[in-house]
Amino acid sequence: MFPSLKNIAAARLLASSLLVVVVAVVAPPSAARGAIADTWSWPVAPPWRIERGYVVSPNTYNVGHRGIDLTASDGAAVLAPASGTVIFSGIVVNRGVISIDHGNGVTSSFEPVTAGVVTGERVQPGDVIGVISGIHTWPSGACACLHLGARLNGEYLSPLAFLSSIDRAVLLPWRDERSQP
Repeated sequence: MFPSLKNIAAARLLASSLLVVVVAVVAPPSAARGAIADTWSWPVAPPWRIERGYVVSPNTYNVGHRGIDLTASDGAAVLAPASGTVIFSGIVVNRGVISIDHGNGVTSSFEPVTAGVVTGERVQPGDVIGVISGIHTWPSGACACLHLGARLNGEYLSPLAFLSSIDRAVLLPWRDERSQP
């Protein structure tokens, strides 16, 4: 009737492991928060819904999802999340792409978009940089959404590390009932 201590210990280990995996995937590297003075604003109008999350790739060339997909309608405005300089505005594999250098090794990228900016143009947070154009596809699905990518010193990381209004995950000590009087 009562769960065995072995089962409880296994469940705790599993829960702890899952929490560590979630935090490792979502939590920002310590350098990410300090890389830009302010956090980013959202590049699409609310409500904000993540259609597809960031998936860490085991190495540079393996499958992963190097960004997040934010649900938005075709033709919706795409906004600059922070100040920076447009370093790319063009077509990559039949999709419009915009990339912005935010300084301190931080870049953002957006697709599929019809650009409203040109390479070399300075942007400020909230500036319209383009509109969503078409459907974003991947091997197992598709959505009317904006793919938002982020890099720090050339390495991919979750854009959630920079987006404002998302509280950081805080790990709390595990309370072990066996050690309580």
